[in-house]
Amino acid sequence: MSDQGILPPEGFRTRGATPTGTRLVLIRHGEAFCNALGVVGGPLGCGGLTDLGRAQANALRARLELSREFDDAVALYTSVLPRAKETAAILAPGLPRHLVAQADCELCELHPGEADGLTWDEMVARFGGPDWDRDPDAPLAPGGESWTGFYERCVRILNIIEARHRGERVILVVHGGVIEQAMKLLEGAAPAVRLRLRTENCAITEIEFERDRRRLLRYNDRAPLAAE
Repeated sequence: MSDQGILPPEGFRTRGATPTGTRLVLIRHGEAFCNALGVVGGPLGCGGLTDLGRAQANALRARLELSREFDDAVALYTSVLPRAKETAAILAPGLPRHLVAQADCELCELHPGEADGLTWDEMVARFGGPDWDRDPDAPLAPGGESWTGFYERCVRILNIIEARHRGERVILVVHGGVIEQAMKLLEGAAPAVRLRLRTENCAITEIEFERDRRRLLRYNDRAPLAAE
């Protein structure tokens, strides 16, 4: 009997056929020094992974080595920030051996401009801090990005990667803000929307792109076993 004969109509399904579209697997980096110390984490302030961040990445690596759930991945991308590149390097044994990480600044967290390396209190004292609920086009600091500009950059690079790897699975080691913008793309939300997600370190989010449709396959997955 075919699946068509046993499955309910599509609008009633809670699962469905095996995904065949482009699957972007977005993995947030492990905890970084900028996260632990409350520092604006651009290239100057990132500081790389803390001991906890390395432990988080190693825990995910152990899962991937056991599950081999991403052995069909055809490419690996990271941002250029140390916390993302270090996380990808730790995960490498759990990914196909032929993958070589491609670092792209378009996948970075929101560009902080002159706030880079300051504590958040120092940033607010010096620049005031933007009120993105009122003005999402305001930059974080001089030379930095606005909330809407960040969205436009993320959507641009995600669409480029999706088109480059049509019908394939791709791993991206990125940042919480990038994952939020990807979720907005999934939902068709306006650039100014703020979802205020809480995406955990080394959590997996996977989005399928198939023609004009997008599906969320998983979000904030930190399970010890592979998702089906």
